[in-house]
Amino acid sequence: MNIRFALILLCMVATTFAKAEITLPKIFSNEMVLQRESNVLLYGWADPNEEFAIYTSWNDETVQVKTGNNAKWEITVKTPEAGGPFTISFTGKNNEIILQDVLIGEVWLCSGQSNMEWSANSKIANRDFEVENADYPNIRLFTVAKRTADYPQEDVSGTWKACTSETMQDFSAVAYFFARKVQEELNIPIGLIDNAWGASSAEVWTPESVFKAHPELVEAHKKVEPNKWVTVQKSSLFNGMVAPLTKFKIGGTIYYQGEANTPNAENYQELFTNMITSWRKEWKDDFPFYYAQIAPFKYDQEFAGGIVRDQQRRTLALENTGMAMTSDICTTEDIHPLNKQDVGLRLANIALKNHFGVLQDEEVYGPLYQSSEINGNQIIVHFSHADGLYNKSKKITLFEISNDRGEWYPAKAKLKDGTVVVSAKEVKKPSAVRYAWKSTDIATLFNKAGLPASTFTSK
Repeated sequence: MNIRFALILLCMVATTFAKAEITLPKIFSNEMVLQRESNVLLYGWADPNEEFAIYTSWNDETVQVKTGNNAKWEITVKTPEAGGPFTISFTGKNNEIILQDVLIGEVWLCSGQSNMEWSANSKIANRDFEVENADYPNIRLFTVAKRTADYPQEDVSGTWKACTSETMQDFSAVAYFFARKVQEELNIPIGLIDNAWGASSAEVWTPESVFKAHPELVEAHKKVEPNKWVTVQKSSLFNGMVAPLTKFKIGGTIYYQGEANTPNAENYQELFTNMITSWRKEWKDDFPFYYAQIAPFKYDQEFAGGIVRDQQRRTLALENTGMAMTSDICTTEDIHPLNKQDVGLRLANIALKNHFGVLQDEEVYGPLYQSSEINGNQIIVHFSHADGLYNKSKKITLFEISNDRGEWYPAKAKLKDGTVVVSAKEVKKPSAVRYAWKSTDIATLFNKAGLPASTFTSK
């Protein structure tokens, strides 16, 4: 027997008799945040049929858990009101794990493409000031490493870190500003899970089950062209970066994506609605889902950006969703607007009002199309969230109306009793109205809260 073969045999024997240790998914680590006042699942791996103890310091209780034949274990623990720091210990026959500096608070998933991924180091407005003042020890950050997978995975790579001037710099700026505002109002720990990937389309974040149920979305996906930054393989980022987190209790999701779906813009509402619904199904929780409407930009297609914005508006029909308008805090020359502060602030205000029940007297949406009525050669447009409706310039532009042949013409518009009345000399019998429909159209219609009206079409 040669030495090399003997060493191989020895390794095989050692492996055979090695005892598996308690192992936790990476989402469980020191400095983590658990969702407050919830039934939270703790889970992982150990020896098959191993029994071990889990201790939680917030209630000073120890529970016993036993793995199955598959070497997996899970147990539900109840979390208290926000607070900490606490410890959680896992004590088995082969090892002990003690998680320290665990906080109880709000845990939010932050996903999307580059405008969500964009960090202070990617360049944001007032960057140096924001970095210098990013010392928030009760905001905790977890960045999911970028991974693709053909099938749903069980774990991700990453670790929790307290928010400091150093850790904030490479973290999602929108998510950070969202958390900063929420913590300012609620004064509780906030945990952020950043799993965004630049240039990604919604299809890659959507599980395969959606495409099996909606073959038309498979056809629409074929219009999304490959790019050099991320795969366009449908479900691949859901499998690698979302599925492993679906056992981990979250309070809600913020999302900033849509730019990559301009090639198949007409299908975005159906795709996006089903993506949100599928995530809630995987988590077994109808958690709030708040998203940023994409900003005007010079896309290759004249109307694709406007169509996506309208499709995002229509997604508000799904229960427990909210949309932050961004058309006033952008430039059409840059697909990555530097003002990430106001995006995070507007998403936070939606959450604070709609989910947390504070800021009840504050308007958090810009004017949203509600209905329209034809009156002779005019169309009267009604908006919700339109208190104090006004136009920033003297002349109201960006409205168009169509005739019964579907031909669109620029419309004259005037404000009247909180509505907008539109008409065009070329259209004697109007059939529909739309607003800010071009990819580059920047809204000038606002409510008294200073929030811009959303793109819409009445068709």
